[in-house]
Amino acid sequence: MIVSEQDLSEARERAHAAGIYPAPLNAGRSRNMRANRRADTKPEVRLRKALHKLGYRYRKDLLLRLDDGVRVKPDIVFTARKVAVFVDGCFWHVCPEHGRQPTTNEWYWAPKLRRNMDRDRIVGEALRSEGWRVIRVWEHELLDDAVARVEATLQ
Repeated sequence: MIVSEQDLSEARERAHAAGIYPAPLNAGRSRNMRANRRADTKPEVRLRKALHKLGYRYRKDLLLRLDDGVRVKPDIVFTARKVAVFVDGCFWHVCPEHGRQPTTNEWYWAPKLRRNMDRDRIVGEALRSEGWRVIRVWEHELLDDAVARVEATLQ
């Protein structure tokens, strides 16, 4: 199904009017937010390339359906070794070092970021309960450090 830009614009306006999510402050901010990616972020791609160059083979964005009904798509998955790697953005996952509370539209962002943190915790616990090893890499981590952590877990 193809959706026109006009239909999307009207849907956004209805959502803003209903208070489901805030209207953007300006067109530039709106473009920036729409450009945020769920997968294939720059830190994730850099880590994948480095691991591949070292000879590691993995799956990316593989949907894992866990016994307790939890569904998760780790960024990098080593299926045979049961290792799941997540590359988390400092803002979206509230990094203890760089995460910050939003000052604009806090009514929307604070609960959303809290849900992200809760989901990260639930997913990690569910994976560990099924024998997976979970690695969380922050976007600000040095590439060499992240690669070393993944390699140490895979050994």
